[in-house]
Amino acid sequence: MDFNMKKLASDAGIFFTRAVQFTEEKFGQAEKTELDAHFENLLARADSTKNWTERILRQTEVLLQPNPSARVEEFLYEKLDRKVPSRVTNGELLAQYMAEAASELGPNTPYGKTLMKVSEAEKRLGAAERDFIHTASLSFLTPLRNFLEGDWKTISKERRLLQNRRLDLDACKARLKKAKAAEAKATAEQELRAAQTEFDRQAEVTRLLLEGISSAHVNHLRCLHEFVKSQTTYYAQCYRHMLDLQKQLGRFPGTFVGTTEPASPPLSSTSPTTTAATMPVVPTGAGLAPPEEAALCLEEVAPPASGTRKARVLYDYEAADSSELALLADELITVYSLPGMDPDWLIGERGNKKGKVPVTYLELLS
Repeated sequence: MDFNMKKLASDAGIFFTRAVQFTEEKFGQAEKTELDAHFENLLARADSTKNWTERILRQTEVLLQPNPSARVEEFLYEKLDRKVPSRVTNGELLAQYMAEAASELGPNTPYGKTLMKVSEAEKRLGAAERDFIHTASLSFLTPLRNFLEGDWKTISKERRLLQNRRLDLDACKARLKKAKAAEAKATAEQELRAAQTEFDRQAEVTRLLLEGISSAHVNHLRCLHEFVKSQTTYYAQCYRHMLDLQKQLGRFPGTFVGTTEPASPPLSSTSPTTTAATMPVVPTGAGLAPPEEAALCLEEVAPPASGTRKARVLYDYEAADSSELALLADELITVYSLPGMDPDWLIGERGNKKGKVPVTYLELLS
């Protein structure tokens, strides 16, 4: 009990001395030991890293889960060390509603069939989103949280200890200046040497931790690359799913794809920039001859003497029937139009192969 009381009194005395020193420094009544410029730069960089890591972490959480209530729920589950329950994505919920609507409105009607097809695509989009959220959380959010809850807490603790050691050191310097008697000066000098040793030791520990911020940057950079990779995979999956859906809808009788406006500007005004920035819309076969007749005509028709152009293929395209020409991205083909053709289509030639190709998949060259 006596030992505890002595320790408590000692701790109270140290706390009071630090408080007095801190207050006098604020009012300019006491000198303060300044850290060197390199150390101050390390402190500033560490603070900046911590602040931006928190902002990036919070905004990434918003990106992956826009619903604030859901984010709070997930946060509570994590703090309680419980598994976060699986949550249906918005795409999967939309897919469910569309499937139910198709079932009730008539799955064999054009509208019902289209609802079912779109429902399947939305379900795949929802699954892709779920995978992206899971991958991004593990490869990006978790390392950022680990830094804030691990490395940064350690740095903050050591910085507080360094601040206390500095206050002790400066208090000893002040006592030495005020000491008059030789014995008091000797005692003050001894306390000053001990305080200086403690301060130097703590400054070195803190400096090493602050220099470790560079390693944190390297780790965050690697995690950022992983995040970009997962995001690229996600959007590529979404693009493929929607492109497949668009092709399927384009072959449905009575299905409208896009608007009643032409899917692309007239050939004379089509530019690479405009074409590349437009999501390819597969035009319907309205106004074209039946596949068998078109295939027969294409074999017999020769390209016009003038009016042929070179075109670069923007996206892979799978031919719907024998009258169309399958395309591979980035290949060059020769294209031209025939009288009476749908403006959304051209005749494409590659070697001895010939067939119809959609204009929106092409970048027309000179």
